[in-house]
Amino acid sequence: MTIQRRALLGALAATPLATPAFAQARYPNRTIRFLIPWPPGGSLDALHRQMFEIFQRDTGQSIVIENMPGARGTRAAFFLTQQARPDGYTLAHHHLSILRHPFLTRQPTWDPITDFSYIMQITGFVFGTAVRADRGWNTFDDMIAEARRRPGQLTYSTSGIATTNHLAMEDILAKRGVRMEHIPTRGAQEGVTMLLGRQIDIVADAQSWRPQVESGEFKLLSAWTPTRLASAPNAPTLTELGLGSSVTSPYGVVGPKGLDPEIVDIVHRSLKKAFEDDASQAIMRRWENPNEYLGPQAYLEFARERVAYERDTVRRLNLSID
Repeated sequence: MTIQRRALLGALAATPLATPAFAQARYPNRTIRFLIPWPPGGSLDALHRQMFEIFQRDTGQSIVIENMPGARGTRAAFFLTQQARPDGYTLAHHHLSILRHPFLTRQPTWDPITDFSYIMQITGFVFGTAVRADRGWNTFDDMIAEARRRPGQLTYSTSGIATTNHLAMEDILAKRGVRMEHIPTRGAQEGVTMLLGRQIDIVADAQSWRPQVESGEFKLLSAWTPTRLASAPNAPTLTELGLGSSVTSPYGVVGPKGLDPEIVDIVHRSLKKAFEDDASQAIMRRWENPNEYLGPQAYLEFARERVAYERDTVRRLNLSID
């Protein structure tokens, strides 16, 4: 064997055989699919789209956003747990109804902790009760007084049965000792359309009602935020009304079970950068969204604690969607 050949073999032996990693392009190297289980429109959609525009610039890869409304906001979770591969190319919007859902049905669905890879909590919803301005109700108590005079006759919409705002509204009505009929919809905007058409009396949902409140078509009778909204300073908070704490229903981004921690880290760092960008923060200010940011581990811990609360609430209220 010649000296040159020995040297060549020695060099090859010293080279790591993991050079196939040479062929494995760094994540992400193709289009990412992001699932939103609500219809387009509103603060949630606007913020996600702005953040992913920045994410695309940062990573060089495009993101296709797919809205999947219906089924109380659970269609994206079903896709993640039943069809998505843990490769980082299918991600989804995640919300509290996903944590609550397994306790509402006898059919097995998912483990809300172990069947998802938690990446980043972002913000929460701005909920409130809105009515038509020509209805004649000037305050939240005016609405409650009519509900007391007409038990079960007033109607209110939410974005679905057993959603956070549905449970919160039922709790509010119980505390005031009145009954209303719940009209579930596929999203907050549908409720706004129904209120405009006088098909319902009240929207109890996230802030798709904001444009109509700002134009004077609707009146906001209560805000479920920790403090009053600058855009609707006359709307009292639930705390001010003596109805307990605020309701924001924090949401974020998850992947399917078994996502590589390195991919979680890459997505988290890029999304955090996008969230902190001035354009994203401008949307947060425009819609008065609360800052509910949590990193991967803190988001997982929040979910773990919240699952216990959701399970106990479902049992206490004897709720079921079966």
